[in-house]
Amino acid sequence: MPAGSPADRVLVALDVEALGDAERLLDCLAGTLTGCKIGSQLFTAAGPRAVEAARKRGFGVFLDLKYHDIPNTVAGAVRAAARLGVSMLNVHASGGLAMMRAAADAATKAAADFGTARPVCLGVTVLTSLDRTALHREVGVAATVEAHVLHLAERAREAGLDGCVASPQEVRALRLGLGRDWVIVTPGIRPGGGEGTDDQVRIATPCAALVAGADYLVVGRPITGASDPAAAAAAIVRELGGS
Repeated sequence: MPAGSPADRVLVALDVEALGDAERLLDCLAGTLTGCKIGSQLFTAAGPRAVEAARKRGFGVFLDLKYHDIPNTVAGAVRAAARLGVSMLNVHASGGLAMMRAAADAATKAAADFGTARPVCLGVTVLTSLDRTALHREVGVAATVEAHVLHLAERAREAGLDGCVASPQEVRALRLGLGRDWVIVTPGIRPGGGEGTDDQVRIATPCAALVAGADYLVVGRPITGASDPAAAAAAIVRELGGS
């Protein structure tokens, strides 16, 4: 799932209740976008059938299950994801070096065993629902959000991962610190001034995230909650094309 045109950079978040809802969205967005994100809600409801439905329609899949467990368990999960043919997957970078190394190694071995492309392996840094106050008071991290994101991303690279998931507000620092080849996937994308009333607090517009250096933008409710999802997605693609 190499980032190319603006349409390739936008991953629609299929955070819906049922497989039928996801299939309708994918059918609507086919020809406008080329990639999607399947997270815990849809995967819990539909399992591997969700991945199969997306791939059948020509969409690359970012499997956003944020694995965080002992290394052996995570390695097994990554192997299973690679067998499904997902393009990207992620683990929590806070799970430590051994866990992340197990994920990276499992992805490489699975690709060789199954004759498939190796999925891009990402480390989740700090969730977009957390700000500095929550990170300090609730998680116990004294550093700033940006400093902690950079720390986790550096450990992810040391472990052999390919990139990270981070909010738009840390993208520029990540790009400067980890270089051009580091893959950065960015949720918290909000068109129209970046305002939001939901649970994501570290957000930005599509153009701002792209200019900062993001490779992929995960966009959910601004597309899936629109009266015309295809038109909403097309508007974001046009915006990125002029950035």
